[in-house]
Parts: sequence; structure tokens; C-alpha cells
Amino acid sequence: MYTLYIANRNYSSWSLRPWVLLSELGIAFEEKLTPFQGGTSSSWSAFRAFSPTGKVPCLHDGDTAVWDSLAIAEYVAERHPSVWPADSRVRAWARSAAAEMHSGFDALRSHCPMNCGIRLQLNATPAALSRDIARVQELWNEGLKRFGGPYLAGATFTAVDAFYAPVVFRIQSYRLPLDATTQAYVQRMLALPSMQHWYELALKETWRDPDHEEETLRQGVLLEDLRVA
Repeated sequence: MYTLYIANRNYSSWSLRPWVLLSELGIAFEEKLTPFQGGTSSSWSAFRAFSPTGKVPCLHDGDTAVWDSLAIAEYVAERHPSVWPADSRVRAWARSAAAEMHSGFDALRSHCPMNCGIRLQLNATPAALSRDIARVQELWNEGLKRFGGPYLAGATFTAVDAFYAPVVFRIQSYRLPLDATTQAYVQRMLALPSMQHWYELALKETWRDPDHEEETLRQGVLLEDLRVA
């Protein structure tokens, strides 16, 4: 059985990707959660116990360690074909869209850091953030239209949906404006059992990492904090 090492559910968008992928596809794994340690160097030291990079997520399969969410998806796909679409043309689009998320959308990441349990009104929407939001909508509309939905690459949930799962939580937390098609996709994703389970556990977390909290609160006005005290 795989072992997946993750960090706090409220903050760790990178951990969410492989976790929701394995969970939604029914691929068995054992979860091991190590909270952020209140500083980059402290977290690095703690995570180095299981991850060569000192970062999360990291997947262990026996004595094989696979770090980085995209590498984990590809490793698991070699053993579980349902990770990516079966059709090569659809698979090419899905891989491209996932890779774009993996390496891009810097403004969305910096202005809307993932924090599942809060609701926040942004102070401003810089042009770079508007472009990222527009590109997300463009991608999602393209996938849903070309492949018929209800997921980005067709009738079933695949890795490309998992890679955009953190964006779904960001949209909920920051109340980002969307067109009707992309908003409907957000609601479908939020209704998935795996996403609901992640969210429920995130709200129960009592850990607070000062760096992540400060990063979030710099972006705007806190409207709600739904996490346990």
C-alpha cells in the first residue's frame, strides 16, 4: 500500500492534489500528516525525515520515494490507468492543463494562498490576478465543452481535476468571480466525497502556522473563520 505524506489541510495545496486523486479514484493509501512547523527551516527539517526535498507531498511505495505532486500522479498512473483519460488526444490536453497549473498561475497563488477554513474579501484584484482567473475559466470552459463534462477531461474524474482542486477551494475562500459554467464546475467539485472529507478535516484542524496566516490576512479583510478555535 502507498503511504502519502502531507501537511496541514487548510494550507497545503500541493498535498491536496495527490490526496484527492487517490481518494476519489479509490486507490488505497495510508496518510501521514506532519504539520508545518512555524517557519520554513523548521518545516524543512521535519519534512526531511520522509521527503528528499524537505517538502510535501511525498509518496512512499515500499522503499521507493516519489516527491512532487506531478511526479506522484505519473507514478501512480503507471499502475492505475484511470489516473489519466484513456484517449490519447484527451490525455494530452489533460496533461498540458495539469502541467500549466503545476508551473503557472503565480498571481493566483500569491494573492489567494490556500486556506480552506476562511472567507476573505480581497483588498484589490491586480491585473495579473485577473489574468489568472480568466485563464482558469478559459481552460475549464474548453475542457468541459470539448469533452462533454461533467469533469474537465470528460465523464470521469482524472488527475487534471485533482490538480485544479486547490483552485476550487481558493475560489470558495476568496469568493472569486466566475462565469456560470465554471461556477457550476466548482460546485460539482465541492460536492465530491473526497473534497468534502478534506474540507471537514481542515475545519477541525487546530494548528495555526503564523507564516501562512499572515500571508492570507495581508490579502484582504477577513469575513469568516470557520475553523475550530
